[in-house]
Amino acid sequence: MILAIVGPTGVGKTKLSIELAKIYQGEIINCDSMQIYKGLDVGTAKITKEEMQKIPHHLLSIKNVEENYSVFDFQKDARNKIEEIKAKGKVPIFVGGTGYYLKAALYDYDFLEEKDIKDNKYEIFSNEELVEKIDEYNLDIVYDKNNRKRLVRLLSLLEAGNVPQKKDYTLLYDDCIFIGLTTDREVLYDRINKRFLDMLVPLIDEVKPFCINNIKSKALQTGIGYKEFYPFFENKKTLKETVEECQKNSRNYAKRQYTWFQNQMDINWFNVNFNDFLSTINEIVAYIDTQNKK
Repeated sequence: MILAIVGPTGVGKTKLSIELAKIYQGEIINCDSMQIYKGLDVGTAKITKEEMQKIPHHLLSIKNVEENYSVFDFQKDARNKIEEIKAKGKVPIFVGGTGYYLKAALYDYDFLEEKDIKDNKYEIFSNEELVEKIDEYNLDIVYDKNNRKRLVRLLSLLEAGNVPQKKDYTLLYDDCIFIGLTTDREVLYDRINKRFLDMLVPLIDEVKPFCINNIKSKALQTGIGYKEFYPFFENKKTLKETVEECQKNSRNYAKRQYTWFQNQMDINWFNVNFNDFLSTINEIVAYIDTQNKK
């Protein structure tokens, strides 16, 4: 069995993963593209050592922020971890909101290595401008609008006359169970806003050294809660403006996560009872046990 816990930011995936790992003798594979990096802990709501409760975690804090780490790299690493965990008689449990990483690991995706993708022609364009050019083609596909290399590759294909079609990918593992956590949209947005305010002080301490030392790696320039602080430390934006932008970007990201998962995977969704999380756990365990009996 392989479990995959998905859903938008701030909905309780981490808490659920620990409980399911204890019940099913599982080990957790991180599926959040930002939690790959060391030192990006507060802004990514990375699980702490205490919260892990001695459950083994994989692909968490394995790269420095200056290093590049692609979905191609994750695909190789995650599949190796699946085999390692299963060889120990344990259950791999994927947890995270980066759907593209999860699909790359579990489905028959093929990628070009990063070194095969050239950016020279498009380096004058921002990510937003690349998205605008791609959207002019009115494609019926879902793509990651925050990954520059994929944007460049997609636009170059389009300009060469190669229009990709929406494709159904084959699931490589027939024992996967996909669990999605959801809640009322307004409740989720309120939780996102409050969580950001709760983490604000330690987040400023975390991001400040990167900003004042002008470290602008790919991870820091794409991660919500990090890229927005550069103008603040350059005295171009107030703290209030920065906080509001982070909250807005987090809400929009949650909305995109919903759209992605609903279009790309067959997810079994469960409404989270935040006042009685145990009831949510019990409901999901009953579902998993039923699936295992089939």
